Amino acid sequence: MRTLTKLLSVLLALALSMTACAAFAEETVTINFWHHYSAQSAENETLMNVLIPAFEAENPGIKVNAVSHEWAELHDKVLVSAQSASLPDVARCDIAWLPEFQKMGILTALDEEMADFAEVSGRLLDSAMSTTVIAGHNYALALNTNSKIIFYNTAMLEAAGVEVPATMDQWVEVITKLSGENANGQQVWGWNEPALAGWNICPFIWSFGGALTNEDQTVATGYINGPATVKAVETFAELVKSGAIIGFNAGDIPMTDGFGTGRYAMMLEGPWKSAELAGAYPDVAYGTAPMPAGEGGSISVLGGEDIAMFNTANKEAAWKFMQFMTSEYAETEMAKCGQIPVNKAALESDTVKNADYAPFIEAIQTAKARPTVAAWSEMDNGLTVAMTAVVTGEKTAQEAMDELAAEWDELLK
Repeated sequence: MRTLTKLLSVLLALALSMTACAAFAEETVTINFWHHYSAQSAENETLMNVLIPAFEAENPGIKVNAVSHEWAELHDKVLVSAQSASLPDVARCDIAWLPEFQKMGILTALDEEMADFAEVSGRLLDSAMSTTVIAGHNYALALNTNSKIIFYNTAMLEAAGVEVPATMDQWVEVITKLSGENANGQQVWGWNEPALAGWNICPFIWSFGGALTNEDQTVATGYINGPATVKAVETFAELVKSGAIIGFNAGDIPMTDGFGTGRYAMMLEGPWKSAELAGAYPDVAYGTAPMPAGEGGSISVLGGEDIAMFNTANKEAAWKFMQFMTSEYAETEMAKCGQIPVNKAALESDTVKNADYAPFIEAIQTAKARPTVAAWSEMDNGLTVAMTAVVTGEKTAQEAMDELAAEWDELLK
């Protein structure tokens, strides 16, 4: 009897152990993914309704909690969350943010911690992966790349009897002629610029032959306040005052609506704008052209996002998700929404070739990146303040840029 009792006890213990193991094996891991795909965008719809379901089907033990933020909000939330140890597992980061986050010590060095990093990163464009390298290590995977080119309203240019500007001098003349009242008595503007930050202003500074810092990104004086940069800022401000440029003031017509309804004749935008116009204003006729060339050439701004893992992440699950998001499948799906892939195989797909990304890929060849320094966010805020002071007439371009140069020198130390 005792033997039978012992046997039953052993069997019961074994059964309980197996149940516990099974429950442990079936435990679901949830990873948090923060991004700045607009909540109402095609990119977010694809992420939520196509990509995440596909990833979770392939990885039944992992769930993804994706949270959309505005671009600036996401940057600031990461900074705040780092102080309270409440960071997500993974985030889609603007390429300009990585140096700042790496300096804070919150990112995972993927090339050190992921055994198959070389294999995974080898599937992605070298130029895009260069944005992930800081102090000799890779702190992210490239996710998408982009630049900006001119979109112009064909009917508005024809009505004004002007050609698409090829030089900066022509650009000044053309957008001035395009501005004023249209045949319906409505005010129209030659150029829309939605903000005064580096992403918006750098193409003008660079194309005019100006610069932000020296090549080593250690000194700003003599560059951000140099003659060519000041000329670019002065020219921009004069066009704002003459009524040729608008869009960055509270209450201005949003870019897509203004362009789609014939209130803005031209704008400098990325590949996502094609998808937005196709959805909101499918009948508007428009063309595209490179950034007009000045003393510095035709220089647009290099953009793009990387996908990074934080030190507090569930690294195994996070790495699987990062590999999926940079896979040929995921990148091809996102290409349908206006994202230029960095996955080499996706770039060769019919989806990408048929999307006519050629003008953007051409612009990327001469585009420049904003300074890859930890202080860039603060520097960028300073540039917006300085530009605002100039366009409102509070300061001359030289005064504002001289003050900005001194501020940047301190930030670059």
